[in-house]
Amino acid sequence: MSTVSKRRRSVCPHDCPSTCALDVEVLDAKTIGKVYGAKDHSYTQGVICAKVSRYAERVHHPDRLMHPLVRKAGNFERISWDEALDTVCEKFSSIKSRSGGEAIWPFHYAGTMGLVQRDGLERFRREYGTSRQHSTFCVALSDAGFKAGTGMKSGSDVRLMHKSELVVVWGGNPVSTQVNVMHHISQARRNTNAKLVVIDPYRTKTADKADLHLMLKPGTDGALACAVMHVMLEEGLADDTYLASRTDMNGDVRAHFKQRTPQWAAQITGLSIDQIVQFARLYGNTKKSFIRIGYGFSRSRNGAVNMHAVSCLPAVSGAWQFEGGGALYGNSEIYTLDKTQIEGLDIASNTRIIDQSRIGEALLGNPIDLQGGPAIEALLVQNTNPAVVAPDTLKVLKGLARDDLFTVVHEQFMTETAQTADIVLPATMFLEHNDIYTAGGHTHLQVGPKLIDAPGECRSNHQLLQSLAQRLGLEHEGFKRDERQLIDSMLEASHLPDFDALVASGGHDCRPVEQLDVANFRHGFGTPDKRFHFKPDWSSVGPNTQGMPSYPDHWDVIDNTSEAYPLRLVAAPARQFLNTSFTEMASSRRMEKEPKALIHPQDMKAYGLADGQAVTLGNEQGRVSLKAMRFDGVRPGTVVVESLWPNADFIDGIGINALISSSPGQPNGGAVFHDTAIWVQPYCKP
Repeated sequence: MSTVSKRRRSVCPHDCPSTCALDVEVLDAKTIGKVYGAKDHSYTQGVICAKVSRYAERVHHPDRLMHPLVRKAGNFERISWDEALDTVCEKFSSIKSRSGGEAIWPFHYAGTMGLVQRDGLERFRREYGTSRQHSTFCVALSDAGFKAGTGMKSGSDVRLMHKSELVVVWGGNPVSTQVNVMHHISQARRNTNAKLVVIDPYRTKTADKADLHLMLKPGTDGALACAVMHVMLEEGLADDTYLASRTDMNGDVRAHFKQRTPQWAAQITGLSIDQIVQFARLYGNTKKSFIRIGYGFSRSRNGAVNMHAVSCLPAVSGAWQFEGGGALYGNSEIYTLDKTQIEGLDIASNTRIIDQSRIGEALLGNPIDLQGGPAIEALLVQNTNPAVVAPDTLKVLKGLARDDLFTVVHEQFMTETAQTADIVLPATMFLEHNDIYTAGGHTHLQVGPKLIDAPGECRSNHQLLQSLAQRLGLEHEGFKRDERQLIDSMLEASHLPDFDALVASGGHDCRPVEQLDVANFRHGFGTPDKRFHFKPDWSSVGPNTQGMPSYPDHWDVIDNTSEAYPLRLVAAPARQFLNTSFTEMASSRRMEKEPKALIHPQDMKAYGLADGQAVTLGNEQGRVSLKAMRFDGVRPGTVVVESLWPNADFIDGIGINALISSSPGQPNGGAVFHDTAIWVQPYCKP
């Protein structure tokens, strides 16, 4: 019998600012075909990444977890959901009775970006009195840096990029990680002959397409931004009227920038004086300039300061005044949603909040991380894979291997974290449950309805929490409502169209493109005085401000090279993976081939390495072994490893984050994935 497909609207659930609107071929109640970008969506415009277009491979993967599993004598055996849930709740109750609720740590991140399935865990934490989580893997540093100047996380509308005359991609690689941006850049090139500048420590696929690529040293973006502003102020390229009326620019700020010359920045960044001046004049002379600010350069000990410095540029040029001008880092604060029922915000809670990037230290009993509370005796991990994703892999693995730790993992595949668990529970994928999504790269609120039945015994995050709540006696209304009811209650409380209306319309634009005044801060910034702040109040965005500079600057607190560690490592994202999602797909693995260390020919020669040779990278954190690849698109002294490959794909079974410190960035924490000094040598078996 032939199968007749029907296209249904959905939303990509993954941790990408694009949050693409999708059209999915639904073949029958259990099967999907190809996935397309929705052509009628004003941002997606029919363009999605290749890995999501192949999502049927993931949904129908033969290795999906289908049934609850229990570890017995080192092996996993199938059990029923009732047996699994009874075991979990008996263990949680025993731990809470003996050591208090804080001995249990529900742990999650962005395996799904749906508000119901992702954020419901906070409701559980609050009512059951467990430890809570400071989410620091991605945006803690960048949020602090951007909001230090603007006062809020919002910015220019990418849908106006076609009017830009210059696009600057700073610290991002959208060809690999946010392909929609490249679509909008292409429109700008056609419409206005716009120039593209890419600022990144290596020649990415995006940099390959640039008119100008500034290949600076990792962690020196603040110095470049300051020197650009020096040139603009000295050469009359700054908009003095805008600075006087919309910012806190004064004589002290000008005196500071006067000392941040291209000569000063060249010594720090490794760029030439001519390159810095060329970019400064190009940017300063192009008022319709759009900076698409990425996340990569903020994942450093000085990341918040770097982000703030870059965010200053459109205030100096006055680019915020123009269609196609300004900057965008993220848009999360345009969504005024009442998530009380989803997150349990009406439940008072004062339990400790543990930094997720410090999971290794916390599991191993570091008193700073435990904050005077009990040891962590149980983990409930939903849709994330800290055994690979978290910094300081060796400590994370050691913590997960504790005999006295009870670990429950709710997942789609048998990840390396799931392999350490006592109980493994099978999770749905986004087409198998209802959810609602905000975006960072655009302005739409979108609903992803359930389109197919879940395979096997897979249950959604919300269904799991409902089952735990019933057994543990939790009574919050959010546990009693199904997913659609939770979504509708949030939409009603937020004075927005309901679930069915959003499905019918394809989503709700929370800030239409016509609202340029709002997007470009024409009515004032989000700071108390409505001005952009060159002199930030760091205490307004985080508690740990000691030593942070008073003005935009190069803050020299990075893991600098030394005689022992002469190279800097950038652990950049791979094109066909998204964190560890998609690493299970044969097509993605086939295209990525294997983990590689991209090393400049000059460094290959200096360290006696050959192309394709196995090498070991190391520092005081650990050692990682993989093959070297000669690559002239990286600076001498910088090594790039595109990941996140599973640990098992590296030569000695330890992945790249074994080299990454779990030291938190300032002022509000944040993982420093791109701030690492290392050595390299021919492969040496441990």
